[in-house]
Amino acid sequence: MRIHADRTVCVGSGMCALTAPTLFDQDDAEGRVSVLDATPADETDREAARDAVDLCPAGALSIE
Repeated sequence: MRIHADRTVCVGSGMCALTAPTLFDQDDAEGRVSVLDATPADETDREAARDAVDLCPAGALSIE
């Protein structure tokens, strides 16, 4: 699993950081997504990443 975030489409809703705070944060300048761990190994984090992708209102997150 590898998490990708497109900061150009991020609207700063914060759903990712609320859903998976060990994987995502928001930058202080624009409030856009920052990926803290692009390759989570823990299954709990992997499930949280999938949930964050599903909940992102802008579609800024993806997983490969």
